[in-house]
Amino acid sequence: MSKNETGIKDDGFELAKRMAEEEEGVGRRPRGAARYVIPTIAVSWSFFQLSIASWLILDSTFIRAIHLAFALLIVFLNYPLFKEKRLGPDFLSTTTRIPITDYIIGIIAAFSALYIAIDYAGLTMRYGSPIMRDIIFGALLVILLLEASRRVIGPALPIIAIGFTLYSFLGPYMPDLIAFKGISLNRYMGQMTMSTEGIYGIPLDVSATIVFLFVLFGAMLDKAGAGHYFIQLALSLLGGFKGGPAKAAIMGSGLTGLVSGSSIANIVTTGTFTIPLMKKVGYPPTKAAAIEVAASTDGQLAPPIMGAAAFIIAEYVNVPYIDVVKAAAVPAFASYAALFFISHIEASKLGLRGMPRNELPLFIKTLLGGVHYLLPLLFLLYELVIVRHSPELAAFNAILVMALVMLFQNPVKAYMKKEPLGPAFRQGVIDIFSALASGGRNMVSVALATAAAGIIVGVVALGLGGLITQIIDTISGGNIFLMLVITAIASLVIGMGLPTTATYIVMASLTAPAIVTIAGFQDFAVPLMAAHLFCFYFGILADDTPPVGLAAYAAAAIAKSPPIATGLQGFMYDIRTAILPFMFIFNSDLILHNITSWPQGILIFVMACLGNFAFASATQGWFVAKNKFYEIPLFLCVTFILMRPDSVASLIGLPYEQRYWGYAVGLAIYGLIYLMQRPRMPKPEAVAA
Repeated sequence: MSKNETGIKDDGFELAKRMAEEEEGVGRRPRGAARYVIPTIAVSWSFFQLSIASWLILDSTFIRAIHLAFALLIVFLNYPLFKEKRLGPDFLSTTTRIPITDYIIGIIAAFSALYIAIDYAGLTMRYGSPIMRDIIFGALLVILLLEASRRVIGPALPIIAIGFTLYSFLGPYMPDLIAFKGISLNRYMGQMTMSTEGIYGIPLDVSATIVFLFVLFGAMLDKAGAGHYFIQLALSLLGGFKGGPAKAAIMGSGLTGLVSGSSIANIVTTGTFTIPLMKKVGYPPTKAAAIEVAASTDGQLAPPIMGAAAFIIAEYVNVPYIDVVKAAAVPAFASYAALFFISHIEASKLGLRGMPRNELPLFIKTLLGGVHYLLPLLFLLYELVIVRHSPELAAFNAILVMALVMLFQNPVKAYMKKEPLGPAFRQGVIDIFSALASGGRNMVSVALATAAAGIIVGVVALGLGGLITQIIDTISGGNIFLMLVITAIASLVIGMGLPTTATYIVMASLTAPAIVTIAGFQDFAVPLMAAHLFCFYFGILADDTPPVGLAAYAAAAIAKSPPIATGLQGFMYDIRTAILPFMFIFNSDLILHNITSWPQGILIFVMACLGNFAFASATQGWFVAKNKFYEIPLFLCVTFILMRPDSVASLIGLPYEQRYWGYAVGLAIYGLIYLMQRPRMPKPEAVAA
C-alpha cells in the first residue's frame, strides 16, 4: 500500500503505476552492480542521440542501425522471456537479475542490427545477391527483432509481421483474389535488412532522428515535476466551475499530452490527483475514470508533438512538419473543446458544483511558482512555429533549456529557504541523468514498433501495394463510405494490440493510398494528409476501446471502477472524436487544406467546435435540459451542417465558394433547439436537491 498525491492509501494507484512503468520500459529491477547496467546503456543512448542532433555527423543508415542496436540491447537486458513464472528454469522469468543468456542474446541482437553499418560498403555492392553471412545476420535480426517486440509490445505486432512475411513467400498459392507472385529469400533479406526499404525504413529514421529527442524532452519535464504543476495550474484556473475537477483533468491531461506519447503515463501523472477529486465533488467512479481516459487518450492528438506519428506523417506525405501541425490543429482542439462540454453536461445531469475556492490553489501564485516549466515549452513552440527550425534542432535547443531549468530549480529553492546549495546542485545533476535514463527506456517501445512495422511496410513495398488497393476496392465494392468504415474498424482492432505509432504505420501503409485512389475512382479528391490523419485518429481511439483498452484499465484501477464499464463510458465520450476523421475526409477545410486566411481558419474552428458540441449533446442525452427523442435528429443535423456546410450550400443552389452560408442554417437549427429546451431547464435549487 502506498499513498497517492491526495494522501489516500491506494492499491489502484500502484497497479496503474506498474502499468505505466511497463509501458515506459521499466522491466527488471536487478540488484547489486547489475542495477547500473541498463541505466548506463540508456544514458549512453541519450548522449548518442543528443550528439547526432548537434555535432556528430553520420550517414543516416548508420544512425538507424545504432539506434536500433541500443533498443534491442536494452530490451533483452530489461525484459525476461516470460512476464510470469512458467514451466522451465527460473532465469526465463526472473526480474531481480540479468541472466547471462540475455546478455549473450542482447549482444548478438545489437551486433545483427549494426551489421549493415559494419559492412556497409560490402552490402551495397552485394544488394540483391547476398552471401550466406548476410542471410544469417539478416535472419538473426528479423527473428530477434520480432522476439524483442513481443517482450515489449506484446504478440500482436510480431504475429502481423510474420503473417505478411509468410504471405510474401506463399503468395502464388493463395486464392486468385489475393494471389501474389511471391519473392525469394534473397530478395526478402535484401529488402528487409540490406536496404532502407524495410526494417531500416522511414519510420525508424524518424524514431532515430526526431522522436527520441521529443521523448527525452517529455521525460525531463516529468522528472522536473511539470506534470504536478500542470494539474495544479488547471485546478487553480478551472476547479471552481461546475464540475471543476473534471475540467481541470482535461486541461492538465492536454498540457501533459503535448509532450507525452503515452495515454497510460498521462493517466498516472494527472489521474492519480484528479480522479479522487472528481469523485469527491460527486462524479461516479466510472465517469471520473472515463473522463480521465478520454482526456489522456486525446493528448496524443494535440499539436505540436502528437506522439511520434506527426513526424512520420510529415515524411510519408512529404510535407514540412509545420503543415502536419496546421492540419491537425482544428480537429484536435475541437475534440478537446467538446470534451470540456461533455464534462459540463455530466456535471449538469448530476447536479454538481465546483470545488470551494478556499480549497483551490491561488492562480497567480501557482502560475508564478512553476513558470520555469513553461519556459522550455514556450521556447519549443517558438522554435517550431516562429523560427521554423527543423524538429530535431528545435527539440535539441528545448532540451538544453530544460536541462538548465532542472540544474538550477533546486538551488534557487534552496537559496530562498536559506539551505545549502551543494546538495541542491547535486540533486539537479541526478535528476538530469535520471531523465536521460528514462528517455532511453521510454524510447524502446517506439524504436521497436517502428522497426518491426518496417517489416510490414517492406513487404507492401515489394509489390503488394497495388494488390491491397484492389482487394480493399473489391471488399468495399468501390464504395468510399464502406471503405472508410472498414479502415476505421481495422484500425481499432489492430490498435488493441499495438502502440499508436505502430498502428498508424501499418494502417497508413495498407489503406491511406487506397483511400486516395478509390476516392479518385469516384471523381472525389481526398488529400493524402486527410487519409493519413484518418488512420492516425482511429489508431489512437483504440487505446480506450473495450475489451482491451489498457488506458481504461489504468484509470479504473485508480478510480476503483469496473474496467470494461470504464472503457465503454470512455468510448462513448470519444465518439465525438471518431466523427471528425469522417468529416475531414469529405470536408478538407477541417484540416485547413488550402486555407491561408486567419479569419477563415478561426471561423472553421468555431463551427467545428459547435458541431462537436451538438454531437456530444446527441450522444449524452443533454443540452441545457434532458433531450426529447425527437431532438436527437436535430442535433445530428446541426453536427452535419456545421461540419459540412458545403453540402447544405449545394442543396440551396449556392456555388462552392459561398459554402460558408450553410453555417447560418446549422446555427438557426441550433438556436431553435435551445428555445425548445429552455423552458425545461432545471432550476438551480432543483438540481442541488
